[in-house]
Order: sequence, then C-alpha cells, then structure tokens
Amino acid sequence: MNDRASHIDRRLDRRIPLGCPAVIRLKTGETVRGECVEIGVGGMTLRAPYVPGEAEVLEVMVAVPGSGSVARPPLVAKLAVKRCHALGQGLYEIGGTTVRVVG
Repeated sequence: MNDRASHIDRRLDRRIPLGCPAVIRLKTGETVRGECVEIGVGGMTLRAPYVPGEAEVLEVMVAVPGSGSVARPPLVAKLAVKRCHALGQGLYEIGGTTVRVVG
C-alpha cells in the first residue's frame, strides 16, 4: 500500500472529539498527563508535554467521559506513534494507531 492509499484509509475512520484527561505510561514507569483530543476505531490524537520517539509504542489511559455517579475504568490501549507536532508552550500533538486495547 502506498502512502496516498494509507492517507485515504485514515480519513475513512470516524473520529470522535473527546477532550478527556489521559495519562501516558512510559517504558521507564514514569507517567505523563495529557489530553485525548479525539479517538477513533483505528487510533487517537493526544496533547501532552512529551515528545515520543519515531514509531514508539505508548501505553495510554483515557478517562471515560461523563461517567457521572457510575465509576468506570479508563480505556487502556497501546498506541503506535505515527506523528508528533509541536503546538507551542511545551505541548505536542501526538497521533497514532491503536496496536491493542488492553482494558
């Protein structure tokens, strides 16, 4: 598959805007707080003060929106980084594809 075809496939995935708190767990065990901007079947976009390595796989925990009085566990997924762009003020937009849903 060439780059153009994969770009078109990405656009076919429906993305849902969230704006929910997220936590990135690094291989070192450290955690970085961020925000899940949008999520879809194939991946998600995060904003965080972290610059991932090329093709780095991150463990991401996303809080469930609007839980109200019912306690719901966060979505936990492995995310393969596909892009990272500086937004300014120490924040970065990280986009990736879901490798596996952990919980």
